Amino acid sequence: MAQAPIQFDRASGALEGANLWERTAALALVTGSKISSHFSHMGYIACANLLRKTLPERNIAIKLNPDAVFEFPYGDGYWSKLLNRSYCYEDELELLFADSIDVDYTLLDCGANYGYWSVLVSSKPFGSHKSIAIEPSGQNYPKLSNNARINGNRFETLKCAIGAARGTARLSGTKHEAFSIAGAPSDGGEDVPVLALDNLIDDGKVAGTGKYLIKLDVEGVEIEAIKGGARLLQTDSVIMCEEHGSDRTHAVSRYILEQTPMKLIVLDPRTNRLETVTELSILDRIKVSTHVGYNVFGTASAFWQDRINALNAKSARRMQ
Repeated sequence: MAQAPIQFDRASGALEGANLWERTAALALVTGSKISSHFSHMGYIACANLLRKTLPERNIAIKLNPDAVFEFPYGDGYWSKLLNRSYCYEDELELLFADSIDVDYTLLDCGANYGYWSVLVSSKPFGSHKSIAIEPSGQNYPKLSNNARINGNRFETLKCAIGAARGTARLSGTKHEAFSIAGAPSDGGEDVPVLALDNLIDDGKVAGTGKYLIKLDVEGVEIEAIKGGARLLQTDSVIMCEEHGSDRTHAVSRYILEQTPMKLIVLDPRTNRLETVTELSILDRIKVSTHVGYNVFGTASAFWQDRINALNAKSARRMQ
């Protein structure tokens, strides 16, 4: 029988249910995150995963807020940074989610992994929004389903990949946070069903009208996913895509800017504003680390553009 998960409260820092070695490991994981944060957490995942091999196999349940619990295997290199209470995961996304509490939107969490954002935006402090968490991996999906279950099944889960059209694809990769259907068939992996974003309308999962925040963390097939969502992207929607730091051509942003009616928006750390950009050279400055991803936004919605302008105005007032 599996051990009960370790409990960690991000607000108070309380760690419960851990033995002495697990507590020592938590200190090491937090210290490693704090030190490596000065150079974009380079090396952290590898070190944490080595430490994980010395730990018993059990989960840790992290209380993100009073109404959100996120569970993952203890010592996981990707998610253990959450033990560092000063760490903010994808702060540009949290900025928009936190400002949209009063908006009646649905989150489409594509490439949901273990469901972090679906857990958070469906929680009361973030507005109890509807979310559909979409994850193709047979390794990740049970962990996503578990996070739905421990949060009262308040968001829906779908086991499939997102692409340009309905079909099947080969999912491969060595890291749970970087599985992709963009690899070669010789890479091994598993066959997974593929849906286009517009198929969610066809299948009655979402309406053809409404407000959507669409997170596309789909590891190399972002452009195909955008192509498959032409109707959905005509709604009041924002796509949130990852631009990899190592891609100096800025392929995803270039496609949004040059091949779609959407405006391209990025968080500029210099101004701490969500800036509408027409010149991709800004990304040369923002993408300072080659081993991490940077989120960019695309929207053709006047509603969301107005919200982002208002958010920038609020940020400016706070900084005065």
